[in-house]
Amino acid sequence: MASTQLAVHKRFDIDFPVSDPSTAQVTSASACEVRQAWARIPDPLSQQQTETLRERIVHRLKSQQAALVAHYYVDAQLQDLALETGGCVGDSLEMARFGRDHPASTLIVAGVRFMGETAKILSPEKRVLMPDLDANCSLDLGCPPDAFAAFCDANPDRTVVVYANTSAQVKARADWVVTSSIALEIVTYLHQRGEKILWGPDRHLGHYIQQQTSADMLLWQGSCLVHNEFKGDELLELKKAHPDASVLVHPESPASVVALADIVGSTSKLIAAVTESTAGTFIVATDQGILHEMQKQAPGKTFIAAPTAGESATCKSCAFCPWMAMNGLAGVNACLEHGSGEIVLDPALGRQAHKPIQRMLDFAAAYKKNIRASGDLSQDVHLFSQIGPA
Repeated sequence: MASTQLAVHKRFDIDFPVSDPSTAQVTSASACEVRQAWARIPDPLSQQQTETLRERIVHRLKSQQAALVAHYYVDAQLQDLALETGGCVGDSLEMARFGRDHPASTLIVAGVRFMGETAKILSPEKRVLMPDLDANCSLDLGCPPDAFAAFCDANPDRTVVVYANTSAQVKARADWVVTSSIALEIVTYLHQRGEKILWGPDRHLGHYIQQQTSADMLLWQGSCLVHNEFKGDELLELKKAHPDASVLVHPESPASVVALADIVGSTSKLIAAVTESTAGTFIVATDQGILHEMQKQAPGKTFIAAPTAGESATCKSCAFCPWMAMNGLAGVNACLEHGSGEIVLDPALGRQAHKPIQRMLDFAAAYKKNIRASGDLSQDVHLFSQIGPA
């Protein structure tokens, strides 16, 4: 049996922000052009192949002192295998922090490339392998380091805040790295300090935070291939058909979709919502890979995927990330058998990218410990002294 079965290629349209060469400004979605990216589609495995690969992976993880960490958006088989073998399923930061704190000397990161890079940044002494190094992200692809650096250089008076869905090079250029679970709090804090923000790369998440905080934010105009496809009109029709359903929306979605949400939040927050809410039915606007964990957390509840296109239309993403789908059992086995898919970062780059990530981690720890129930960051005089200036 071949060690990997990734052969079929499929192409997808992604937003690619185009700046004015004289100013490096990318301030509106109309400044984007459509470019194509590709993903490999794994061949389906037979039951026998699946069982054989699982056995090999379990054995090799143990013998090599390796840990499998997986994102909520990868195939359910990988999520379950990670948990069964003492690994982790989580969002990108949870994956990286778990890997940092785990005694394993080798981390197998089932996700997309920026997640493997983040794991390597936080665990430079460990070997970090990925089932497919070409598993990318439209936000990462749509935010080239040189172009983003020019954008930052053209706006030197702004604090640079970048979403975790970016390359190590972009992170290294930032003052702060944020995830969707802490972005709102960090931008609120910076805004109350009177700082102007340069945000990248997801324009929908940036717009949502801007609306919530009234912060002065200049937005890079990237978007997530999956979340950008959700449609407000179709979601409204689905709500009418399920009037008792609670609508869960990731803030990378367009504003028309966010406006219809009962709960807006990160993958972790949306998962928590299904157990905390009294609702019995949920309409979920994020990658459908999350439904596996939601069903496990709340087996008696009903989950409906939010629409990515109108009735009878053909959707591009269908709420599945094509790059997350590049992760499979064959690729994980190849990592362990051949040491393939290793993330290699220049140590100096890794150290520079670590600084804004650590600043976020310090903020989150101080916020959790010190913030008052009112949520007024400006009144917590000890918070910033524990973090240090950007």
